[in-house]
Amino acid sequence: MEILKYKILLGCFLIASVSIAQEKLWTLQDCVNYALENNISVKQTELDTQVADQDLVSAKGNFLPNLNGSASQNYNFGSFIGQDGNRVSRDSRGNNFGLSSSTVLFNGFQNTNIYKQAKLGIQSSQLQLSILKDNISLNVVNQFLNIMLNRENLKVAHEQVDITTKQVNQIQELVNSGVRAKVDLYEVKAQLASDQEQLINAENSLELANLALAQLLQIPNEGFEVSAMEIELPYVVLEHKSASEIYNFALSNRPEIKVAELNIEDAELGTNIAKSSFYPTLSFGAGLGTSYQHFQGQEDLRPIIDPSDPNNIILVDNGFGQQLEDNLGYNFGFSLNIPIFNRFQTKVNVNKAEINVKKLEYSLEQEKQDLRTNIEQAYADAKAAFNQYQASKASLDAQTESFKNAEESYKLGVMNSFDFEQVRNRLVNSKSNIINAKYNFVFKTKVLDFYMGKPLTD
Repeated sequence: MEILKYKILLGCFLIASVSIAQEKLWTLQDCVNYALENNISVKQTELDTQVADQDLVSAKGNFLPNLNGSASQNYNFGSFIGQDGNRVSRDSRGNNFGLSSSTVLFNGFQNTNIYKQAKLGIQSSQLQLSILKDNISLNVVNQFLNIMLNRENLKVAHEQVDITTKQVNQIQELVNSGVRAKVDLYEVKAQLASDQEQLINAENSLELANLALAQLLQIPNEGFEVSAMEIELPYVVLEHKSASEIYNFALSNRPEIKVAELNIEDAELGTNIAKSSFYPTLSFGAGLGTSYQHFQGQEDLRPIIDPSDPNNIILVDNGFGQQLEDNLGYNFGFSLNIPIFNRFQTKVNVNKAEINVKKLEYSLEQEKQDLRTNIEQAYADAKAAFNQYQASKASLDAQTESFKNAEESYKLGVMNSFDFEQVRNRLVNSKSNIINAKYNFVFKTKVLDFYMGKPLTD
């Protein structure tokens, strides 16, 4: 009974959780935040930054000495040279133990340059992550605005169906009273069918827009719904005076340019690393070692002079611990490696590294040109979108007045159904055009905000 109650409570909780999730209205900020926190590409790039962190740890380790231990177990059969340097003809087994350490004192500043490269790698990976997040944010804003656009188009489609439905009812009454011919009723009903078709198309477009944003966020589409967003248009030409103003700001702040500059700096360090092979390498090493040897079939004993009788030789214990202590030895030394000739390999590597620097310098110039082109195009698009919005607004005002006059004429019977539908269609097109122009202008200004480093959710 208790288990049944637990299952019922758990089921109610899950149903309530699903219901709350489905009723959630996603704001633009919610969508952007979720995408940046959960996008798979973002998570993968974040792992790249962690790899860069490990590269820095590895580069730091190059400055430290290493430490290695060794141990061996060996068996000898027949004749061999023993620990005392004499030849022994018997079976034995033994152990060798050792510790060794070495460090590079100088290698042409190679380790220093590798360390600098690792630090640049962290900066580059962080900038790459920033670029990815910016692009995802812009895509989310675009899809979100597309939903707002299709919502307004759906609203207009509903309004047209309502208007045409009222006209059908009005014409039906006039036909019943003998004032209008049935052909007028057929024409209005045909227009109603057309408007209902447009309504279905608008509903499908909105559903597809919701699906596109849900897929971009990588979440299920079922129950996904975004909240309404107030769109305020600046009734001025543009906030920025020219594309050059935006370009100058972006040139100093966009991560794409900074990544290209870091690539050049990294390649220059790569050239220095290649040149380091021209220099000698100085290393220091130290170690200690000991050994143990046991002859098969006899005890571990060794002969010594009797302290009480110098003429007498006695045997004393020569066990494992005693041999390790007696055979313990130390060593240290310096090693200098001077490159003289390596078949031009170092020279080739240096030349290739210098060529790579030049290639990356051209890449930086190309990145700057692409940035200028994109900003100039975005600025021109924004100005054109603003002008289009103003023209669409003027056209809508004119078409609205024209429709009012046509509606009065149609009610009085002065205008026939065909001419009235032409006027109405022009009004519908004007409404659709101004909606498209408005959201097109809003998105174009968001692109400019993108290059200016402004928050895209404001």
